Amino acid sequence: MAQMNLLQAINNALEIAMTENESAVCFGEDVGHFGGVFRATSNLQEKFGKDRCFNTPLTEQGIMGFANGLAAQGSVPIAEIQFADYIFPAFDQIVNESAKFRYRSGNEFNVGNLTIRTPYGGGIAGGLYHSQSPEAYFAHTPGLKIVVPRNPYQAKGLLLAAIRDKNPIIFFEPKKLYRASVGEVPEEDYQLPLGKAEVVKSGTDITLLGWGAQMETIEKSAEMAEKQGVSCEIIDLRSILPWDVDTVAESVKKTGRLLINHEAPLTGGFAGEIAATIQDKCFLNLESPISRVCGLDTPFPLAHEKEYMPDELKTFEAIMASVNY
Repeated sequence: MAQMNLLQAINNALEIAMTENESAVCFGEDVGHFGGVFRATSNLQEKFGKDRCFNTPLTEQGIMGFANGLAAQGSVPIAEIQFADYIFPAFDQIVNESAKFRYRSGNEFNVGNLTIRTPYGGGIAGGLYHSQSPEAYFAHTPGLKIVVPRNPYQAKGLLLAAIRDKNPIIFFEPKKLYRASVGEVPEEDYQLPLGKAEVVKSGTDITLLGWGAQMETIEKSAEMAEKQGVSCEIIDLRSILPWDVDTVAESVKKTGRLLINHEAPLTGGFAGEIAATIQDKCFLNLESPISRVCGLDTPFPLAHEKEYMPDELKTFEAIMASVNY
């Protein structure tokens, strides 16, 4: 297998998808010859031409309106929103058009071939306009799927599955890991299942749940806890919508405790939805209240990023509080 970083894995998946399907097109701000702000689409325009990999005007709403139209006509659009912080101008197109297209037409029309790629999250000193994690806003919208990979292997397999899925999908890419996460990735075509969580590590005392870049934080905190004799089961959710209730509930019934970690602010974050569901499914199995370690309820700060982030120390303290409850 080849060694790839997360960006290279995404680029490889896009190349495979565009090679196998001539109706697949990549577009967004600077994605053409420049290869995108992070170079995820490098060399695609040179290989597939300006008709299939091209720049758009600086208008996120326009990008998504165009993408909806292409998908409705049978193309396979793969749209890039340059930063997830700037997906909000396209919010109306995504939640009112992409998500409802099939429903409102009685399945006469759909935009199921649409994939929206967008880098999200903090950890790069990007400040308040380049660091947000907006997955929960979209998780409130039936009709969408939401996927978040944590490493290059997942990025390639999940992106190929997303492009081929017959539902509109938002693919959040942890930009903190674009070049930092490197691993073995099969050069051939493969897919990973959407809506299925991965049990990264088995344990017996507490279930630690997260996704994307926060998985690294969770793994560090688990190592600290295990030095104190606490056995941690680690689960990567991978898909936010739909999310794998059964795998999480099965784990919590075994461990009796659940800690959820995400970068987005605590209030209204997706951890709240998970906590409510797992409390319903596992109430009689819980040994302590479900714990949430999340970003602060503030705008993402420019100068105090480390204080904002739900790091391994905050997570370790929450693990010990849960175990000693």
